[in-house]
Amino acid sequence: MAKSVATKPTLDTRMLRNIALALLLSSSAGAVEASTPFWGDKESQARTIPASALQPGQFVWSPELAPAGPIVVVVSLNEQLAYAYRNGVLIGYTTISTGKKGHQTPTGVFTTLQKDKDHRSSIYNNAAMPYTQRLTWGGVALHAGGLPGYPSSHGCVHLPSVFAEKLFEVSPLGMTVVVADESSAPYEVSHPGALAPVHPVSGEQVEIPRLYTGEVYRWQPELATEGPISILLSTADRRVLVYRNGVEIGRTRMVFRDAHRPLGSHVYTVVGTQQPDAEGRMPEGYEPDWTAVSVPGLESEAGNKMKPEEVARVVLPPAFVAAATPYLAPGTTLMVTDAPILPSTTGVAMTVVDNAPPHDSSTEDGE
Repeated sequence: MAKSVATKPTLDTRMLRNIALALLLSSSAGAVEASTPFWGDKESQARTIPASALQPGQFVWSPELAPAGPIVVVVSLNEQLAYAYRNGVLIGYTTISTGKKGHQTPTGVFTTLQKDKDHRSSIYNNAAMPYTQRLTWGGVALHAGGLPGYPSSHGCVHLPSVFAEKLFEVSPLGMTVVVADESSAPYEVSHPGALAPVHPVSGEQVEIPRLYTGEVYRWQPELATEGPISILLSTADRRVLVYRNGVEIGRTRMVFRDAHRPLGSHVYTVVGTQQPDAEGRMPEGYEPDWTAVSVPGLESEAGNKMKPEEVARVVLPPAFVAAATPYLAPGTTLMVTDAPILPSTTGVAMTVVDNAPPHDSSTEDGE
């Protein structure tokens, strides 16, 4: 009987095996990629179409209207729409889907804490959440997702896939996002949500020392050296809190004149094209140019400048103003509210009678 002889694979055989393996790997990668759903339209609607006329999944994206500058996103829960402003100009708007009953999307003022192009949920069966921009460490984010025409998410803000991608590409980490509805716009302030100081690695909240007796203000820009700045001003608490990328870098006491007359809720952003230097400071003599951002219930304010007579009602320590102003580069956002923002008073209606100058105050924050 003839003995069988094993033969070595020829070069051609090995090459064919490698090719087959490569094809197998590429098809597997394609299967993984295909497992990420696509939501919404593939192209923008004409910018002549009003936001109210958009159908679920439709959007408008016109970045050429403002090629550069800071970006602010406003999410309207009652309209199920989101608006993107760059340098104070509306460059895009889109249909969205927010939190359903029992998982409502929280209202407030947030800054993006994390960006992840290929994020997947660690809670909901590894569900795809492309172009995630995290708003809270508790699971609320902007990302591409389902758009049935009504609130359907577990708290996140779902966007059309193309819109989510385009917004992701132009948005800096630390971008301000205002989530509001007509009944709260934008009265509720997120605390200790995304604007609370967090550890950059663990994501856990970090306790910030309160202002003690005799301490008028604190200014520590070295705690966060990059990213847009967000400022919260509360007439109820007589405090101004300054954040950068979710980290508190300053706070101060303030005097609020004519306290019997509310200041109201407003959102402003600094516009312009000037850029800070390597240390994050603007040129000497710089004066920030503030303009209002439209939010639900305050649409008529869009583009308005701060009223001098209202600005004059807020008195801040001159040393704090001098220290902070050089850091208020384009992209800085100011949230003004008559609501409390300190943890000990959040959600509680308060009237604080305090007409003394900031340096005469002798109370603690009580945080």
